[in-house]
Amino acid sequence: MKNDIIEDAMQKTTQSTVNDVIWKACDTFRGIMSSDEYKDYILTMLFVKYLSDFYKEKLEQLQKKHGNRQDRIKAKLKREKFKLDESCTFDYLVKHKEAPNLGEIINKVLEKIEEDNKDKLEGIFRSIDFNNRNKLGDTKERNVILKNLIEDFSDSRLDLRPSRLEGNDVIGDAYEYLIAKFASDAGKKVGEYYTPSAVSSLLAKLVEPKEGDMIYDPTCGSGSLLIKASKEVGSKNFRLYGQEKNGQTHALCKMNMFLHEINDAIIEWGDTIRNPLYLQDNLLKTFDVVVANPPFSLDKWGAEIASEDRFGRFKYAIPPKSKGDYAFVLHMISSLNPHGRMGVILPHGVLFRGSSEGKIRKKLIEQNLLDAVIGLLSNLFYGTSIPACILVFKKNRIHSDILFIDASREYEKGKNQNNLTEEHIAKIVQTYKNRSEIEKYSHVATLEEIQENDYNLNIPRYVDTFEEEGPVDIEATKKNIAAIENSLAEIKSKMSQYLKELGL
Repeated sequence: MKNDIIEDAMQKTTQSTVNDVIWKACDTFRGIMSSDEYKDYILTMLFVKYLSDFYKEKLEQLQKKHGNRQDRIKAKLKREKFKLDESCTFDYLVKHKEAPNLGEIINKVLEKIEEDNKDKLEGIFRSIDFNNRNKLGDTKERNVILKNLIEDFSDSRLDLRPSRLEGNDVIGDAYEYLIAKFASDAGKKVGEYYTPSAVSSLLAKLVEPKEGDMIYDPTCGSGSLLIKASKEVGSKNFRLYGQEKNGQTHALCKMNMFLHEINDAIIEWGDTIRNPLYLQDNLLKTFDVVVANPPFSLDKWGAEIASEDRFGRFKYAIPPKSKGDYAFVLHMISSLNPHGRMGVILPHGVLFRGSSEGKIRKKLIEQNLLDAVIGLLSNLFYGTSIPACILVFKKNRIHSDILFIDASREYEKGKNQNNLTEEHIAKIVQTYKNRSEIEKYSHVATLEEIQENDYNLNIPRYVDTFEEEGPVDIEATKKNIAAIENSLAEIKSKMSQYLKELGL
């Protein structure tokens, strides 16, 4: 019995093992295409392997329980969250890895998985083509690449059966690990689908999701913000809603939800500003919590439809055509229920830019919706080095002041990107919850202060971070200058002597 326990523990699939095996699989594509392109092949294969191992374990359990009673086994399998025919498992791909048309076979497997799980997985593989000649080369070359990919995922250490995993979030965390790695490689392109984990955690803690909450992200990307928010709830009593414009990223998000064991999230595909898809009684559906990291200062965001918006989102003013930051803010405000909380990541320009943005900012403050302004450091996000801020809004606020936090000087410096540690996050959250006044870090500004500053929210107007220079020792400075002058005179004298010797 003891040996069985030891053996069982040794066979557990750890987080680091999964990460290492999957990251090594990326070698198959390096030098062939950019990580922004090959991420879809890697993440899709991880998802298929996960579904297959999940199905395999369920089948093993049922066979052990019901023996050869195939009718009973099939009936039970139909009630599982995923249905998988033996002709669309990862093992099926392994058996056919030498096939001359491997790309076609993989595509058919994906189609079958979608077809058999239409209610959950419809459209999830729409943007991926394993038979793409332009990306993967001619048939012979393509087959070699895909065979290598299947063999990489066949690594015996990559056992993704639920009972073999070290923890509940191993697969989901591996998925997040890969997305972060791809983000690091891909640069600017990646900003549309990835919010750094630390920032997601911070924002989730600020909006304080509770049991029973409906949580919404109108620009959900790969879903990291929604997932982090759900983890703050502390139970499975929540519902996630997201909308994403990019088809590939929408698919990533849906896969990410399933890999984190969130099987009832509703993730829609479409342009949130031009075509919001969460409606109730022909009006915008409202939520308890709204979070987002919308694309910074997006141009062509949909200004052409704003004046005729039937949902009344732009009643305060229409944001500039070339900067869509406040378009997303106004949509989010309109999506809050009477007791809703909202957190949004934005560039600092929204704090002080004038014209229509200034009018919107003034109205939001006058309506007593803005609760806090938190300044973050620069070089925190992939694809942009500019500093960002978090704005926290609340419906039904009990006070009229606004908390300002300057968290831009406390961070962990990284090789390529800066980072917020758990300690930094905890300090920000604690300061926010307590609405603390901390010298050179935070200030609670009255409405009168905001009005005196003409509704300009630039953080240095409220949090003084100026550091006075220490006193100068005049006598010591004089002596230092005299010593430098004497040294310079000696050098000049020697130079003159050398030149004289050279006859110059």
